[in-house]
Amino acid sequence: MASAPASLNFASIPSNPIQTPPRLPKTLLLSLTLHRAPSPLLSSHSPFTLRRNFKHFAVNSALREGEGKESEVEGSEEEEEEDEDLLDFESMEEEARDVVRDYSLSLSRQLGIEDGTREKNETRKKQKRQRTPSGGVSMSSAVPDHLLPKVTIVGRPNVGKSALFNRLVGGNRAIVVDEPGVTRDRLYGRSFWGDCHFMVVDTGGVMTFSKSQDDVMEELAITTTVGMDGIPLATREAAVARMPSMIERQAAAAVEEAAVIIFLVDGQAGLMAADVEIADWLRKSHSDKCIILAVNKCESPRKGLMQASEFWSLGLSPMPISAISGTGTGELLDLVCADLNKIEAPQDTEKYGEEQEESYVPSIAIVGRPNVGKSSILNALVGEDRTIVSPISGTTRDAIDTEFTGPDGQKFKLIDTAGIRRRAAVASAGSTTEALSVNRAFRAIRRSDVVALVIEAMACITEQDYKIAERIEKEGKGCVIVVNKWDTIPSKKQETTTYYEQDVREKLRLLNWAPIVYSTAITGQSVEKIINAASMVEKERSRRLGTSILNQVVQEAVAFKPPPRTRGGKRGRVYFSTQAAIRPPTFVFFVNDAKLFPETYRRYMEKQLRSNAGFPGTPIRLLWRSRKKTDREGKGVDIKKQASSDRNTGKLALAI
Repeated sequence: MASAPASLNFASIPSNPIQTPPRLPKTLLLSLTLHRAPSPLLSSHSPFTLRRNFKHFAVNSALREGEGKESEVEGSEEEEEEDEDLLDFESMEEEARDVVRDYSLSLSRQLGIEDGTREKNETRKKQKRQRTPSGGVSMSSAVPDHLLPKVTIVGRPNVGKSALFNRLVGGNRAIVVDEPGVTRDRLYGRSFWGDCHFMVVDTGGVMTFSKSQDDVMEELAITTTVGMDGIPLATREAAVARMPSMIERQAAAAVEEAAVIIFLVDGQAGLMAADVEIADWLRKSHSDKCIILAVNKCESPRKGLMQASEFWSLGLSPMPISAISGTGTGELLDLVCADLNKIEAPQDTEKYGEEQEESYVPSIAIVGRPNVGKSSILNALVGEDRTIVSPISGTTRDAIDTEFTGPDGQKFKLIDTAGIRRRAAVASAGSTTEALSVNRAFRAIRRSDVVALVIEAMACITEQDYKIAERIEKEGKGCVIVVNKWDTIPSKKQETTTYYEQDVREKLRLLNWAPIVYSTAITGQSVEKIINAASMVEKERSRRLGTSILNQVVQEAVAFKPPPRTRGGKRGRVYFSTQAAIRPPTFVFFVNDAKLFPETYRRYMEKQLRSNAGFPGTPIRLLWRSRKKTDREGKGVDIKKQASSDRNTGKLALAI
């Protein structure tokens, strides 16, 4: 059996269909000979050209089958002439967009994950209220995040810092659970009050060193058994002992870069020794900054004043608030913005207008199982200890967003996520915090453009890695497979990478289009290749294929391998194909009957698209749309009426 045509370089093929191109591949020349007629390159989007090419293609396909029956060829011509009268390419282009939109909504319902759309809508409504009287946007809203002043929330564990953070930025960005030590890394979110825009920073609870190790483990909810198999007991205990200081270093870094510090205490628990120590530390080290003492959990305004009076001994003016109900947060924001107004705005803010606000910044989510080195990769890329790195399983809780500028000046948003364990393991552990962390990781995949799937070199591919890969493919995200801790592979040879890649490709068949990068994050070796690969994947994910080139590829693929016939002698026909969307590239095929194209043939068509048109590193969607239905009397049904009827009845004929 003849092999499939080689990849075509459409730029080098002349548009004249009469002259044979001098540099056509031999496989294509053989294909053209078998078809008994040249397959002209579509050089325009005109309906005449498309109808002419598809008509010749249908007749030639019938001839190639060797049926030898002139009546079948004439019948094919009559069917094509009948279909030509129904082809309206402009309406099909419009319908293709509707098909993609309906498919996207259906996929979102199937995945069943909350993607924060409601939060985005609420933020957009708030931003509309920030417009100036002249109808423009205030200068503060045009300033990028990294130039905004920062407001840091600091305090001991379990006083409601994350709840106040969510209240100020809107939505549920930070995990809020009624247990101490949930937040560990710095978490940033944009907020505004009136015309004043600023960044809010959530921090982990500041501990005291007078506590014993058992008390620290209890307060931070640290375990030395779950997810730490194979790690020596001494290493576990050392990691636990370092955890409080690592959390405090993150909080200290956030306080250092803050313009305003919100010192949060618990009004219901009263004044604690840790509160006194934090107040002394802030006065000694950051007396030059504005420090606001907020007494949280004061839901009742009358009792709130009594609860707050106890904290006058700290030497600051206490303000009763409630992060849950919002009581007193307005007065708190008035104080915050009163001090921020004194800060001089950057001199170059005028160059950041609507164009800067609407500029597209790709997001790269770093996901994988626990303890594979996700946080180490983030720290190696940004060049600082942005997140806590520890052998303790579940160190990262929230999804940590970090802005990053690549070597070529392109900006990215890096998202570090919590390790994703098996659903059964999470359920058996009974940890609400871990369940929320996994949910945040899935939401990070949803809002990302490219996913860096991190696997551990020595652990190879596990079933959980396949489950995560399955989720990435369903979400339609670009992917880079990162084999981390490559230095742990003993006795590496020149063939080691080849054998390892074969194993990865075999076990992660869903991501056979994803590039593979080998790195050692702890030493920073080859981590820059992750950004280079992600940049390439994002460009491919945003690429559009011309309609003429797409239909040419489809013609050649169908001519080389026509769809199989049914027992009744029916065969699928492709009338027209178009790329209706990007991110991911989505193609809609208008055919006579989508049921006549089995799954094996659809995979063949996807393979031909990839081999002839590229798109490495990104999934591509192929949606098959029945062009014409026939009622009992044999009359054609209009496609617009069909689409409307299908949407109303919930029977939209879509498939991948």
